[in-house]
Amino acid sequence: MQSQSQQYTKDELLAMDKDAVWHHMTQHGTQTAPMMVRGQGSDVWDVHGNQYLDASSGGVWCVNVGYGRESIAEAVKAQLVSLNYFAGTAATPVAAQFASKLLDLMPGMGKVYFSNSGSEANEKAYKIVRQIAAKKYGGKKHKILYRERDYHGTTITCLSSTGQEERRNQYGPFTPGFIEFPHCCEYRSQFGPVDNYGELAAKAFEDVILREGPDTVGAVVIEPITAGGGVITPPEGYLLAVQAICQKYDILLHVDEVVCGMGRTGAWFGYQHYGIQPDIVTMAKGVASAYAAISCTVVTDEVFDLFADEPLEKESFFRDISTFGGCTAGPAAALENLRIIEQENLVENAAHMGEYLRAQLQGLQSRYPIIGDVRGKGLFLGLELVEDPVTRQPVDETIAMQVVGLCAQHGVLIGRTNRSFRDYNNTLCLSPMLTLTKDEADRIVEALDSAFSALIR
Repeated sequence: MQSQSQQYTKDELLAMDKDAVWHHMTQHGTQTAPMMVRGQGSDVWDVHGNQYLDASSGGVWCVNVGYGRESIAEAVKAQLVSLNYFAGTAATPVAAQFASKLLDLMPGMGKVYFSNSGSEANEKAYKIVRQIAAKKYGGKKHKILYRERDYHGTTITCLSSTGQEERRNQYGPFTPGFIEFPHCCEYRSQFGPVDNYGELAAKAFEDVILREGPDTVGAVVIEPITAGGGVITPPEGYLLAVQAICQKYDILLHVDEVVCGMGRTGAWFGYQHYGIQPDIVTMAKGVASAYAAISCTVVTDEVFDLFADEPLEKESFFRDISTFGGCTAGPAAALENLRIIEQENLVENAAHMGEYLRAQLQGLQSRYPIIGDVRGKGLFLGLELVEDPVTRQPVDETIAMQVVGLCAQHGVLIGRTNRSFRDYNNTLCLSPMLTLTKDEADRIVEALDSAFSALIR
């Protein structure tokens, strides 16, 4: 059967796109969006026939198991023919099966709430916190703390909890009750060169709680590894200290795994590297490797039980609905995605190949002073670019843009911090497929080597 796109010429498709589509994160007056037409494994092809190794998993950290997975497409097709949708007020076998298998990977967690995007998953979590504040604390314990440089979604309320000033610019006023606390990027230490950075960063978090009043703070939301804010791994002891502070003041710990979840960091979930037990975990992107839209807000039984009042109590249940959280394509794709990750040992591969790739990147760092820091975990890595390795002055965003462009010319697609900050849009982001091979890792490093060589020449 001929595809719809094959009915049109390349020029016709490009003209249709230019005339009709408003692209994400694009200044249409000066930019033309690339048109991708096919993917297989780790590679994608554009409309002009150019082939690229995709080291960004679809551009925004989604396609964890790679392109062209026929078994996922077949699982979705079979489910859609059987039952494509029913509202989340009812049960479906496929949602029950995926939720059960997901919880097996998350000891200590108890219930899964389905929706269809990371932003929506975080909105659900915020509503849970606010309803608990109303039910249990007379509305007082309603504030939600978020961390500088973290990102939690694109809606107004999610932007209210986002610590990236350029992403927030022009979208206020914001939802009240969201309070920022300092970042934990040791490379950009607020305390100078210290041996106990994690302890001091956690203390800065506690200071904000004390300033706001612990009896007014209901939750904190954090990324286990800051993603679009610069691929920032938490310093030693930091997350355990944050958890202890939350327990001290009866504050819910919400971990946003939208990017890190489902094997990206070399563990099923990023938080599992650090020995903490969240109260709420949100996830999206890699849950179904972007073969269908699905997100999850996962809570402990203790959180869920706060809503388990008498059935006739009109304000007892979580009064929320996600229309497309009832689509069965999402959990069908997620089930098969999970099977592939398990069967092909992709979490282990992410850990192993992540170590290899990081070592190669550190080799580049020793040769190119522009690479100030190499950081990350598993197949989620960042290179922070600087004017000088001693002063650590960040390069202008245009430099990072040039490196991305030069890598694309070399046949490799990478990401970067993109118009998020005034000063720190200087980190290159690598998030290749969890299937990454040594040869593919070497291709990524070769492209970066070529880019830095051309840039510094």
